[in-house]
Amino acid sequence: MILAAGRGERMRPLTDTLPKPLLRAGGKSLIEYHLESLARAGFVEVVINHAHLGQMIEAALGNGERYGVRIRYSHESAALETAGGIAQAMPLLQAGWENEYGEQPFVTVNADIYCEIDFSILLPALRHMQTHPDEDLAHLVMVDNPAQHAGGDFVLDSGRIVPSGKDNLTFSGIGAYQPGLFKDVVPGTVAKLAPLLRQAIAAGKIGGQHYRGIWVDVGTPERLRQLDARLNEG
Repeated sequence: MILAAGRGERMRPLTDTLPKPLLRAGGKSLIEYHLESLARAGFVEVVINHAHLGQMIEAALGNGERYGVRIRYSHESAALETAGGIAQAMPLLQAGWENEYGEQPFVTVNADIYCEIDFSILLPALRHMQTHPDEDLAHLVMVDNPAQHAGGDFVLDSGRIVPSGKDNLTFSGIGAYQPGLFKDVVPGTVAKLAPLLRQAIAAGKIGGQHYRGIWVDVGTPERLRQLDARLNEG
């Protein structure tokens, strides 16, 4: 699932007339990089949620055929935050995928980041979550703390996200989740992801890994300009 429903307030005025996932850097929109990376890793079923100017996203991406994926859209009349958006999209995420293990884990990525991750590195975690559904509720990709978020988010210790420790890392916006993490979120309601993660971390049910490659939180017009210049140079 690509999370694309945010308003992009920090990107205004650019996002007054264009949804943030369609902002361009290096000749492509931010969301196109994710679609291409997911397809290369073998992910062919993609759900995209949207709210602000969402029809522009559907018009730009269509059914996903030209990217090698099949896109289904989850429309939100108003942005429901991350957990709320995932809960509302759950029927699309699970449609046709239940097997002997029951509900299936899935990967999400924030549309407003740029990352050169190979999404196939998440396949071992997904397989483990599929065959051991009572163990981890989530698996988070963590990155080095950027200058604008020096304090980080969570502690990664020997492949586990733990409640406390040293060397906080930043959550990249990329993760794998069990549907059960969202079981108490009522579809159609606003719900943030962080409280659910903290509860699961306290219960010892979240794994993680450290990605050390290129990752950019494209949160401001200046960061977008810097990314565009970097990609055009490269």
